Amino acid sequence: MAKCHRNDIGPIAIDRPSTTSTTGNNFRLWTAFSGAAFRRKIFDAVSCGASSRHRHELMQEILSDTVSQQPSLPASTMKSALKEFNEPRNPDKAVKKPVSNDRSEKLADLLNLVETETDAGTKRKVEALEELKRVVKELQGEDKESKRKAASRVRSHTKEDPEARVTLAMLGTIPPLVAMLDFQDSDSQITALYALLNLGIGNDVNKAVIVKAGAVHKMLKLIESPSEGISDAVVANFLGLSALDSNKPIIGSSGAIPFLVKSLKLLDTKRRSQARHDALRALYNLSISPSNISFVVEADLIPFLLNALGDMEVSERILSILSNIVSTPEGRKGISIAPEAFPILVDVLNWTDSPSCQEKTSYILMVMAHKAYGDRQAMIEAGIVSSLLELTLLGSTLAQKRASRILEVLRVDKGKRVLENFGGNMNAAVSAPICSSSSSSTNPNRKECMVEEEGMMSEEKKAVKQLVQQSLQNNMRRIVNRANLPQAFVPSEHLKSLTASSTSKSLPF
Repeated sequence: MAKCHRNDIGPIAIDRPSTTSTTGNNFRLWTAFSGAAFRRKIFDAVSCGASSRHRHELMQEILSDTVSQQPSLPASTMKSALKEFNEPRNPDKAVKKPVSNDRSEKLADLLNLVETETDAGTKRKVEALEELKRVVKELQGEDKESKRKAASRVRSHTKEDPEARVTLAMLGTIPPLVAMLDFQDSDSQITALYALLNLGIGNDVNKAVIVKAGAVHKMLKLIESPSEGISDAVVANFLGLSALDSNKPIIGSSGAIPFLVKSLKLLDTKRRSQARHDALRALYNLSISPSNISFVVEADLIPFLLNALGDMEVSERILSILSNIVSTPEGRKGISIAPEAFPILVDVLNWTDSPSCQEKTSYILMVMAHKAYGDRQAMIEAGIVSSLLELTLLGSTLAQKRASRILEVLRVDKGKRVLENFGGNMNAAVSAPICSSSSSSTNPNRKECMVEEEGMMSEEKKAVKQLVQQSLQNNMRRIVNRANLPQAFVPSEHLKSLTASSTSKSLPF
């Protein structure tokens, strides 16, 4: 910024001859010295931050020079200049000062409020921590009634608070809760079981600690003569603990699978929906580990699951378990030897409209057909071909792909059987047909040959022929219904006449 000096101010009056006066010695102010211009000159002269006394002396000199050179300067202009000089330079800031104070006060109030809320939140956290410490202290005491009440408070605190689960586990809550499972009081056992259940919700570390503390074996002791409440609580705990992959082999080898299977069969008769679903989901979690499949097969779970497939409430979960079972040789063998396994699975393809069920069922059948020749034969005998053809038309994309894979396996298998049947006699002479293939008009013996052929047909072949016709008609009706086609498209008598000349050999497989 350029420095301002008192001597830099030049004369305000300018020596210029007047164009209106007759005398040559008269002077006047420059025309630009209007009221506003004059005031600007004064403000520029005093804007360098000098002291009030210095500014006053400077203004007196300017005014005296101006008045002496031009006495005719209007008095109003001078008064206006003096008034503005004596008043504050920036009146706007003086007006806005109270507003600035109000903003400062509001900001201070906001900061005080935040600080108060922070202090209150910190105080609540400290109080909650002290409460959890008291709970753990009571839980680690000797009085059984106090321990039961403390376990109930643990259950309450951990029901919907993930932080409380972490804090209580770090404070050492799990070992005394596991020890409470040895109590003879069923109320204390159930309370401890649900407290452990809540501690493990969404916390894999707690799940692992609970299993390492020996909870699984203590739970299995409880179910030797369980009450209904204890059994449901143990099933729920096995469901939660089996969600962790590292726990699956431990729980599976402990003997929990037979208990879950037994509970599932019992719950199937009593229809306790929640406990039933918990048992199925726990078995699904355990079946994910291949090491547990042998225990599942030994527990005789597969026949029960196959027979329960008609229940739509649990069918999808059952098919998920079977999809895990079929992944191991032991599981495939268990399904293969189960009574009516393939007719039941093929029937699922016929009645279910759920894409998920179709996909899971087709996956099970695809794996079984790929691995064993005997299973492919059993599938064909169960009528899988027509069901697969329908699935390729009306199923989901994944179900269609899997159905096509199964059909391809069956087609290749049929080709191999044909080669095996004729492989030893490929060079043998082929005898001429007994009856000519020409029309009956040119071959009068044609009708006699047909009658003879029908007479030679065994009753068994006639029955197979009739079943094939009925199957084709039923499948056509089912396809029409699912595709919402007009009823006029339902097989007519003409179609029946066409299928009357068909045999099992005319089927694709």
